[in-house]
Amino acid sequence: MINLEDTDSAFAYKSKWELKKAFYLFSVLKFPLLVKIGSVLAKTALSLGLPIKKLVKKTIFNQFCGGENINDCSYRIKQLADYKVGTILDYSVEGQENIDDFENNKEEIINTVLQAKNNDNIPFSVFKITGLGKSSTIKKASQNKDLLNEDEVQQVERIKQRVDQICEVAFEYGVSVFIDAEDSWYQDFIDYLAELMIEKYNYKNPIIYNTIQLYRHDRMDYMKGLIQRCKEKNILLGLKLVRGAYMEREREVAAEQGYKDPIHQTKNNTDKDYNNALEYCLENIDFVSLCAGSHNEKSVIILTELMQKMNLTNYDKRVYFAQLLGMSDHISFNLAKLGYNVAKYVPYGPIKEVLPYLIRRAEENTSVSGQTGRELLLIKKEIKRRSV
Repeated sequence: MINLEDTDSAFAYKSKWELKKAFYLFSVLKFPLLVKIGSVLAKTALSLGLPIKKLVKKTIFNQFCGGENINDCSYRIKQLADYKVGTILDYSVEGQENIDDFENNKEEIINTVLQAKNNDNIPFSVFKITGLGKSSTIKKASQNKDLLNEDEVQQVERIKQRVDQICEVAFEYGVSVFIDAEDSWYQDFIDYLAELMIEKYNYKNPIIYNTIQLYRHDRMDYMKGLIQRCKEKNILLGLKLVRGAYMEREREVAAEQGYKDPIHQTKNNTDKDYNNALEYCLENIDFVSLCAGSHNEKSVIILTELMQKMNLTNYDKRVYFAQLLGMSDHISFNLAKLGYNVAKYVPYGPIKEVLPYLIRRAEENTSVSGQTGRELLLIKKEIKRRSV
């Protein structure tokens, strides 16, 4: 079994001062009430133009983000590469709702592809469909395309065009790109677009990856169906497997609107589906390239054992591991040291526009059982080791 407890390797890239800052930050993230109050205050202060930008930047932003623009990320890309960890540049601006913003987002995503084309340290690009069109239209298109009015039909067509322009550039330069999963009320339209792009661009290489959220109880069946459809058409498939990041919101909306909760009732069921999905993908490795987006140590170890069982090398390019910047360094850096393909999601963007992402990361750390405590324990262990 691989060892993920080596804190020397996990935190070699951090100074003692940086470790202490991370320790203080995760100590705060242990308390959901503090996170909730802090999130509201930060939103309000930034919207009123109060001078808290420096505070946000020196704390939570520096922990979880690469910079305010793509050039700012250069330092982080090199820093990760020094330890054989790749970078997935993620333009994490959210909540925009006008055409100029959608076009700017498209161009910025294409810019991440262009950054990756000649840089082996950037193995993937990534984008969200809701960054390329009105969320209300995407929701309506997911529920029933027949109910779209003439203006909304045109909006949908423009979203398709933006997605296709990104994927075309990715195909031209051989850069694989993830289409992120989102809330369930958007996902049917996202899957529809992802499958269109997969069929158009994946006939030689797995350029387009769809994302499967295994905390949803219907996703295992969807994934199996997608794999079967691609096999029948002799199309290569890229899949990023995640548990999911919107659980509390999904449950709240389902309860408010009176439909069945799309999320597994227990964490054990989510874990079971996730691990079974890993195995199913490896059983179809001739057609499926896999990125396991996971901070769960057991799932990571299971995947390494499955690879060994199937005689896949640690560095087989069809299998990647991914974690978020600022989280689970003990997984990322220890895997990379053992020769596995590993990449960190490196979000970037102006602080005010990236704040929704940062708040989600903070809330995720308070809601995921044991996540913050585990981070604190390992950081504390490394600080103590360096003090000896």
